[in-house]
Amino acid sequence: MVYLFYSTFSSPFDTFTIVWREVDSNLRIQRVFLSDPQLKSKIKALESFEQISAGSSSQITSIGEKIQRFFKGEKVEFDLELLDFNTCSEVQKKVLIAESEVPRGWVSTYKRIAEKIGKPNGARVVGNSLAKNPFLIIIPCHRAIKTNGELGGYQGGIEMKRKLLEMEGIDISDKRKVITDKIYY
Repeated sequence: MVYLFYSTFSSPFDTFTIVWREVDSNLRIQRVFLSDPQLKSKIKALESFEQISAGSSSQITSIGEKIQRFFKGEKVEFDLELLDFNTCSEVQKKVLIAESEVPRGWVSTYKRIAEKIGKPNGARVVGNSLAKNPFLIIIPCHRAIKTNGELGGYQGGIEMKRKLLEMEGIDISDKRKVITDKIYY
């Protein structure tokens, strides 16, 4: 039997909600939702999944606390083993894994990530894959920017992306362009 659960946590950006499932006592994260100015994370979760219940788990609480520490500026490591990549296409999974390797305080570009996964003309594919990143913060897609240095998009909103990058020591110009020589890949 597959059960879907959610837990909501506080953050400097309102709330975030983790959705997970249990199959034969194994826990797999399905999705992490961030609140944005239009919609709270819990509402996003409830609207995205049928048959979902509030729940708690020591593993989910631990991950939630790690995300909260991340939002406070701490360096944290996330275990990708708990993520359910079955909801992703093969290309999206490659993009997400490549993005997860971009270190804190660095950025990469959609084009460079595309080249890393063997799709040299796939910057748009990378951008679309990251726009649908089901594992926000755990897979730090806020670290992907346009080749020209512009921020690009973000599920939590462009202002959250800017604040997350600045929290990691990345400077952003008045014209919303990244100023750094720490470009990964």
